[in-house]
Amino acid sequence: MPIAKDRIKEIVESQPDDASYDEIPRELAFERMVEHGLADSRAEELVSNEEMGHRIKQRTTLSDGTTRRA
Repeated sequence: MPIAKDRIKEIVESQPDDASYDEIPRELAFERMVEHGLADSRAEELVSNEEMGHRIKQRTTLSDGTTRRA
């Protein structure tokens, strides 16, 4: 696995010349999320869709039982 600085350089260099300041950090963040997801998958630290739906519902339900809107 390449060191972080080298990987960051690769990602930045792969962006189009007209990439905005907002697009480059977004691309870096996306790459990092993918890396984390793949590492979790390799370590078999996965959550089923059903469990994730339950977690999301818990976090969006208010104390009075109503659902928070995004």
